[in-house]
Amino acid sequence: MRRGHLETRKSIHEKSEISLKDYMGKGEAILVVDDVEEQRKTASGMLKELGYSVASVSSGEEAVEYLKANEADLLVLDMIMDPGMDGLETYKTILEIHPGQKAVIASGFSETDRARKLQHLGAGPYIRKPFLLEKIGIAVKEELEK
Repeated sequence: MRRGHLETRKSIHEKSEISLKDYMGKGEAILVVDDVEEQRKTASGMLKELGYSVASVSSGEEAVEYLKANEADLLVLDMIMDPGMDGLETYKTILEIHPGQKAVIASGFSETDRARKLQHLGAGPYIRKPFLLEKIGIAVKEELEK
């Protein structure tokens, strides 16, 4: 009986594993927007490893300026940035330039009403920091495929 239990647990575990190739990118352009340099570098490094073309900026204002001259298939957008525009204000402004802009929300804090408002405007999943390769990869891939 014990052996059967172990086999069942093993097969459930195997089925839940997701392969890296399931969330690899195909060179899509991602813009990482985060006021903390270490967070930008971490997210950018992970996304490059997953096959994306990545740019990063340190504020909402820089993101808006970047997107006036460039396009991004998706934003990885920090919710809380000091000083200046937060994630919600940044996304609202970007939607004026690029209606329908895809984004995922990133924060080290719990989901807030402002994050839900951002999702109501069209942003995708909420990724909790610290970033994990699988979580950021799956969130980005799913949002790009919508």
